[in-house]
Amino acid sequence: MKKKIALITGITGQDGSYLAEILLKKNYIVHGIKRKSSSYNTSRIDHIYEKYNQKSFFLHYGDVTDGSSLARLIHKILPDEIYNLAAQSHVAVSFEMPAYTSEVNAIGILNILEICRAIKKKIKIYQASTSELFGLVQEKKQNELTPFYPRSPYATSKLFAYWICKNYRESYRMFICNGILFNHESSRRGETFVTRKITLGLSRIINGLENFIELGNLYALRDWGHAKEYAEMQWKILQQKKPDDFVISTDKNYTIKDFFSICCKILEIKIRWEGSGFKEIARIISFDKNKFPKLQINQIILKINKKFFRPNEVDVLIGDSKKAKKILKWSPKYSIKEIAREMLTSDLKKFNFNL
Repeated sequence: MKKKIALITGITGQDGSYLAEILLKKNYIVHGIKRKSSSYNTSRIDHIYEKYNQKSFFLHYGDVTDGSSLARLIHKILPDEIYNLAAQSHVAVSFEMPAYTSEVNAIGILNILEICRAIKKKIKIYQASTSELFGLVQEKKQNELTPFYPRSPYATSKLFAYWICKNYRESYRMFICNGILFNHESSRRGETFVTRKITLGLSRIINGLENFIELGNLYALRDWGHAKEYAEMQWKILQQKKPDDFVISTDKNYTIKDFFSICCKILEIKIRWEGSGFKEIARIISFDKNKFPKLQINQIILKINKKFFRPNEVDVLIGDSKKAKKILKWSPKYSIKEIAREMLTSDLKKFNFNL
C-alpha cells in the first residue's frame, strides 16, 4: 500500500514536532518546512531527524511568505495532506510586529491555498486556527458557531486565515479544515509563553539563578490541554469524509494565578499571596530546606510588571467541544496538574534536578 505524504509547515514548533511523530508512527512520509536562520532551532525535532532522516522524514528550507519557493516545493512533493502550523504565534509580539504577523499568518495560508488550487491532485489542507478568534467573548462557552471578536493583530490575522479557508472550501470545493484549538501546552512549549515562563522561571529560582518571575494579568482565564493530544486531533480532523471546522478544548478553564499556584503545590513550596493590582506578589512561607537549599523564607517569587499586559486583554476563554466529542470521539486525557508536572519535570532536568 502506498504511503501517504504529508507536508508540515512550522515543523520545528511544539505542535509540528508532535504531529511529525504521530504521522511517522502512522507510516506517513513526512516533509517539513523550516525557516533559514543564523542559529539552529531544531531542538524539538532533532530526535526525529536522527531516526527517520532520508527514510521517511525530510526537511526543507522555506517560508510560507515566499510563494514561488513554496510552489516549487509543493509541486515537487505533491503531498496528500498539508498541515499549516507556521505562524507568528505570540500575541504580545503581534502588537509590536503587526505587519509581519499578518504576512505570515494571513498571506501564508493564502499562498498555500492558491498553489493547491492550481494543482490537479486533491490535497487535504489543515489550517491551525486559534481560540484567540473569540477574544471579547460573546458566549459563556465558545463553539464553532460562536461569533468572533479578535482582540490582537495575531487574532485578526488568524481571522482572515479562517475565513479565506472557508471561502476556498466553498468556492472551489477544496478539502480544507480549520482546527480552532484552545491553549495547549507541553514541555516543548516556547519559553516566552506564560505556562513555560512559569515552569522554567520556578526552575531557575530553585537553582538560585533568578529571584522572582514577572508576569502580567494573573486573572486571565484559559482552557489548557496537552499539545500531544491536540496534534493527534489535527490529523483526525483531516481524516473525515467531508471537510469541516472543529473546536478542540478541555471545556475547563483556570487563571494564570491558578497555574502558578498548582506548580508551587507540585514543588511543595507553600506561598502566600499579598497585595492587589500591580502590587500583587507571591511570597514563600515554607519549603523543604534540604530539597531547595537556595530558597529563602519570605522570598518574593512572583511580581507583576505592567509591560506584560496586552493593549487589549482577552480575559476569558473556555471551549465547548461537543461537536468534536461526537464526531471525532475527542476526549482530553491530561489534567492541568499533569501538564504542569510534566513541564516542571522537564525544565528541572535542565538543571540536573529531579522532581
